[in-house]
Amino acid sequence: MSRLEAKKPSLCKSEPLTSERVRTTLSVLKRIVTSCYGPSGRLKQLHNGFGGYVCTTSQSSALLSHLLVTHPILKILTISVQNHVSSFSDCGLFTAILCCNLIENVQRLGLTPTTVIRLNKHLLSLCISYLKSETCGCRIPVDFSSTQILLCLVRSILTSKPACMLTREETEHVSALILRAFLLTIPENAEGHIILGKSLIVPLKDQRVIDSTVLPGILIEMSEVQLMRLLPIKKSTALKVALFCTTLSGDISDTGEGTVVVSYGVSLENAVLDQLLNLGRQLVSDHVDLVLCQKVIHPSLKQFLNMHRVIAVDRIGVTLMEPLTKMTGTQPIGSLGSISPNSYGSVKDVCAAKFGSKHFFHLIPNEATICSLLLCNRNETAWDELKLTCQTALHVLQLTLKEPWALLGGGCTETHLTAYIRHKTHNDPKSILKDDECTQTELQLIAEAFCSALESVVGSLEHDGGEILTDMKYGHLWSVQADSPCIANWPDLLSHCGCGLYNSQEELSWSFLRSTRHPFVPQTCLPLEAVGSASNLTLDCLTAKLSGLQVAVETANLILDLSYVIEDKN
Repeated sequence: MSRLEAKKPSLCKSEPLTSERVRTTLSVLKRIVTSCYGPSGRLKQLHNGFGGYVCTTSQSSALLSHLLVTHPILKILTISVQNHVSSFSDCGLFTAILCCNLIENVQRLGLTPTTVIRLNKHLLSLCISYLKSETCGCRIPVDFSSTQILLCLVRSILTSKPACMLTREETEHVSALILRAFLLTIPENAEGHIILGKSLIVPLKDQRVIDSTVLPGILIEMSEVQLMRLLPIKKSTALKVALFCTTLSGDISDTGEGTVVVSYGVSLENAVLDQLLNLGRQLVSDHVDLVLCQKVIHPSLKQFLNMHRVIAVDRIGVTLMEPLTKMTGTQPIGSLGSISPNSYGSVKDVCAAKFGSKHFFHLIPNEATICSLLLCNRNETAWDELKLTCQTALHVLQLTLKEPWALLGGGCTETHLTAYIRHKTHNDPKSILKDDECTQTELQLIAEAFCSALESVVGSLEHDGGEILTDMKYGHLWSVQADSPCIANWPDLLSHCGCGLYNSQEELSWSFLRSTRHPFVPQTCLPLEAVGSASNLTLDCLTAKLSGLQVAVETANLILDLSYVIEDKN
């Protein structure tokens, strides 16, 4: 018998943020996420030292899911960001960078965690109230009767992901396809509560991006020989559909939700086959035109159905079950017993489709709320990143439909918000503190740390040694290339602000980001005519950005409030 080891005592560490190891690890994580941020962000290659899949990305969802984090504090941070991304898809890097900056900045102040947390909450409330207010100078309405703002929103997401490796023409093409795919999921005669359909992404790797397209309905990949056996089918009316979520293979161990009754001395296999053929007879008598099965259909049943001109398609997989249920209106059948007439659905038509070297069985819906986005890219790495980006863009459009507002992107919302916070804390601190016991001096210190954290996020957009300026009228971001002269006429070097809304020909004055300047009130109440005249804006999703801001501040507060980390070493 092996010797039993005595349990080791738990390891208890006080004030974990004072540890040099923790600070170094947090700094490394910050450098990783910061270097990925923005359209010129640097790519990261993640792989296992023993081989296997290699992930090349700059997206937070892929980065954090492949990153092995062991320290409890870093786990809190990364899990918080991952939870945000799983709910909102966008602004993951923004959330991670802001959280790291907030933790670093307030540690230098020497204030108690209670004071820091309380004032951070006040500043967070100030930010959210302003960004949701009618007077906000960096929030624009999204009009779904026009594609202009929607295309800008999708294009902004695509251009921020360099690993997709898209040219300008490809970006415009994919942006239009994503928007079309999203619009197809909205029911035509929707009133009141809207139930959106679904966009399915179909892989076509090693193809030109420009060959990507969108089709209404569902594509089921199969061989050309199979398609020739199934098609053509001629019928002027809609096709009746039966959808099975159980196996029809005759496997005794998997009979679905039903039971098979077998008399003594009768072969089990023959009994199950007889029941399958009885099921086939019912399908034929109910005038079913198309049988779809998640798993396998027995060859004898398939032959029987084909003899009666019923199309039988098996092995469609679990992924397509929900979209097929929505599109056809069927109730998935889970047994071999009698079928209720209410279980059947319908499709408008079926046909064959060929894209590249692949052949598809195309189900055309009665109402196009389910569509297939055939997505092409030059190689597998770029395709994986493009797929993830398209999923993000589709989710952002759904969030925008629910809350039809967008924020100015390219760092302009952050610099504008920074100017607003500094002005508010300098000129009207009592409206922020209200009845709080904190002093105005403490508020000024935390507000400066908060603004500095936001400015550090903006500074992360520059990866090539350039300078970042802010104007003293709108509080927007302006970029200057690294090789620009030190003393120059700014309007000659600057073209448009980060979001693309304003140009440098206006009478503006600029200052360097993070430079000392007197607080000023940025122009609020964004003029709609300025938005309407701009055709190529960089935009962020309001809902995702607000959530990211909240998650960053609340996670930083949680980490700053930690007094002990207790680890079980057994």
